[in-house]
Amino acid sequence: MEYTDTMCSPFHYMNLETFMPNTQHPDTLDEAEFIQRARALIPALKERAAQAEQDRNLAPDTIRELQSLGLLKILQPRRYGGHEMNPRVFYEVQMALAEGCMSTAWVFGVLGVHPWQLAMFDPRAQEEVWGEDDDTLIGSTYMPVGKVTRVDGGFRLSGRWAFSSGCAHVDWIFLGAMVPSREAGGAPEYRTFLLPKADFQILDTWHTIGLKATGSNDIVVEDAFVPEYRTHRTRDDTMASRPGIELNNAPTYRLPFMQVFARAVSTACIGGLQGAINAFRQIASSQVSRNMLGRTADDPTAQLAVAEATAAVDQLRLALARNMDTMMAYAEQQRAAPIDDRVLYRYQSAQVPDVCAQQVSKLLKSCGGSGIYLTHPVQRYFLDIHCARAHVANNLDMVGRNYGGVLLGLDNKDTTV
Repeated sequence: MEYTDTMCSPFHYMNLETFMPNTQHPDTLDEAEFIQRARALIPALKERAAQAEQDRNLAPDTIRELQSLGLLKILQPRRYGGHEMNPRVFYEVQMALAEGCMSTAWVFGVLGVHPWQLAMFDPRAQEEVWGEDDDTLIGSTYMPVGKVTRVDGGFRLSGRWAFSSGCAHVDWIFLGAMVPSREAGGAPEYRTFLLPKADFQILDTWHTIGLKATGSNDIVVEDAFVPEYRTHRTRDDTMASRPGIELNNAPTYRLPFMQVFARAVSTACIGGLQGAINAFRQIASSQVSRNMLGRTADDPTAQLAVAEATAAVDQLRLALARNMDTMMAYAEQQRAAPIDDRVLYRYQSAQVPDVCAQQVSKLLKSCGGSGIYLTHPVQRYFLDIHCARAHVANNLDMVGRNYGGVLLGLDNKDTTV
């Protein structure tokens, strides 16, 4: 039987309207339409992947398509041309894109989650970014390395930050820094600072073994003024830290910060693993070992590897959908899910890259000697998934210790969950 990408997942056969209840406003696009648009891009993304890796950046055409199809506005407020949907839809789109190119899905996750955060900012900041063009994109690097000085009306900010994915395509950027306390001896406070393109420089530093096309270069700022209203107390998940919610009061903007952001940098791995499964199944049906071992499809180890990987994708997707829908149900009641549930959900997000890395490693091993060539389709997914594990939000041990502590009666130490 010939294998095609449309056979990518058990979810392909399900009634999406049944599995994903329609919670958006009636005049927005149907959830399934966004996913179909993303799936339609897969062939082009695969075709562009090698050149994008060589360029160490996504093609401008890819960014334009993500914008023209409305995919980067799934989490954007309606008042600025967005759809303010359940983040689960956003992640379904991200997984579909990752089947074609994980670098594209990674950049989509990063640039596409920023409208959700900007919706929490002071309305003045939102107007500055989107007032003239609601297609304006925002980059980020949340590393808390900025040097901050308090001044009248705001702050002076300087520093150098790494890992700003997709920064070549943005006009604004979120940067992390610790703000000194107003009180002597007080603890500093973490904030996200919002700066226009004129206030930062991009340093070309992105030479990596995976996620090569994300263009995650360094950002440099030299003594820029940032008004108070262009900052966000990111680790404070109270409504007081989200002045924009008075205007953007959809339930999605009441979700905890790290629950939404962390999934944006782990979910691409699920789609990447599915992409590897797709490629493996296509190859295994006809590949014959050069070592006289027969067809890959007849190899019991290969059979077990693809079975385990496919089951893992299904389990990871189900947990993601359940977690997001549960938190949205609480948000619609203006309540937070129980803390025990939230630390579990955070742990499950951090688990994703580790689980996917284990499974894609088994697939690549079952490809035999041909799998070591850069031309082999599984190797790109292998490298990209392993690189995704390096993001601090995917530090499984750190998140797991907090979850285990809560299970054993200790206090939760992660205020962002």
